[in-house]
Amino acid sequence: MAKASDLRRVALSLEGTTEAPHFDRAAFRVRRIYVTLAADGKTANFKFTPDEQKFKCMIAPAAFQPVAGGWGRQGWTTAILSELSGPELRQALEMAWRHALPKSPRR
Repeated sequence: MAKASDLRRVALSLEGTTEAPHFDRAAFRVRRIYVTLAADGKTANFKFTPDEQKFKCMIAPAAFQPVAGGWGRQGWTTAILSELSGPELRQALEMAWRHALPKSPRR
C-alpha cells in the first residue's frame, strides 16, 4: 500500500525531478510535469501515453482510471495510492518520468 510520502520520496530520487505547487496539488517535473499529488495525499495523476494508460487501467482497474475529459484523452491517469504496492508505484513513476526528460538533440 503506497502513501503520499512514498510517492514524494521516489519521485524526488529520479534524476532532475523538482517539486513545486501546481494549483491545489504538488507537481513533480523534469522538463515538464509528469505526476501531480492531490492535497489530501490519496491520489496522484500520472502522465502516460494513451496506450500506457489503457494498459494500466486494464491490468489494475481498482488503482488506475483516466482523468475525465481532454486531459484523460492525452494520457493523464489518476491512481489511488492505497491500491498500489511500492514496486507498482515506482514503475508508474519511472514510466511517467521518462516522458518528461529532455529530448536528445538530433544529429
